[in-house]
Amino acid sequence: MYVLIKKLFYLLFMLLLISVISFLAIHSAPNSFFAAGELNPNMTEEAIHALKAVYGLDKPLLQQYIDWVVNIFSFNFGISFVSGQDVSSEIFKRIPVTLAMNIVALICVFILSLYLGIRAALTHEKKDDYIIRQISLISFSMPSFYLALLLIIVFSLNLNLFPIAGLHSIEPQRGIYYYLDMAWHLILPVSVMVFVGLGSMIIYIRSLTLEILKSDYYFFALSRGLSKKILLRYYIIPNLLPPIVTLLGLSLPGLIGGSVILESIFGIDGMGQLFFMSALSRDYPVIMGTLMITAFLTLLGNMFADLILLKLNPYMKRG
Repeated sequence: MYVLIKKLFYLLFMLLLISVISFLAIHSAPNSFFAAGELNPNMTEEAIHALKAVYGLDKPLLQQYIDWVVNIFSFNFGISFVSGQDVSSEIFKRIPVTLAMNIVALICVFILSLYLGIRAALTHEKKDDYIIRQISLISFSMPSFYLALLLIIVFSLNLNLFPIAGLHSIEPQRGIYYYLDMAWHLILPVSVMVFVGLGSMIIYIRSLTLEILKSDYYFFALSRGLSKKILLRYYIIPNLLPPIVTLLGLSLPGLIGGSVILESIFGIDGMGQLFFMSALSRDYPVIMGTLMITAFLTLLGNMFADLILLKLNPYMKRG
């Protein structure tokens, strides 16, 4: 319980720090949403000041930040400059898709990298090891946007197997077919996220497994004549899980950040696309709202990874 309370306080502190940095960075950026109005000859100076007063931008910067932080605790992120809609409703409407993509991608990366990394180590300097290493190097150096465009050209335009963009077909589906149709649309973007995330994980797991295979306790277990299945289950995988969980927690920001590019390319109405469009239009409330929700999810994921790590290794320092 003490560890959980300590990590919750750390999460709140980090969120506060992120909010200060993000707020100052966004408000110090050149241009603003009202720059277009200032260039419009039909927009009077009084009208621009009236709009800024509506959104509270006529107040001192410190007062703007305090008001914004106070509103965050009630999940009130303000009103969008562009759509005029409540920012919270827009964000929470798009969160499920982004979360689903990232959770599925994270699970697939964990399973595939664990299998391929161990396979590469057990077949050290053999054909399978060479092939897996080449796959990991290609994955590590592959830009997500390039792979996304390549898959669209091959599987959508040439083979016509998957839709190019969007979340649903033109004809509305109902019941279970609604979710199957959505899953069909998400196969390509999730595949890109999985493949791009595999490279470093495979190399890391292969290296860790090779160290385990050289250890004294593994040689002792091997000398007892234990089967490969028992060695894998009780000697290799348990020693791999703690560092893998740590690395997966650290990879969360990269996966969520990659959603911005992929959701824009595939036309998916998620948080990534919302952030991208709001950044282009300097929609401050939406930018700050998506940044804080993303930061919260990332910190929450890291906190869960730390708690799982403590469960896997109870002898870790708890202070």
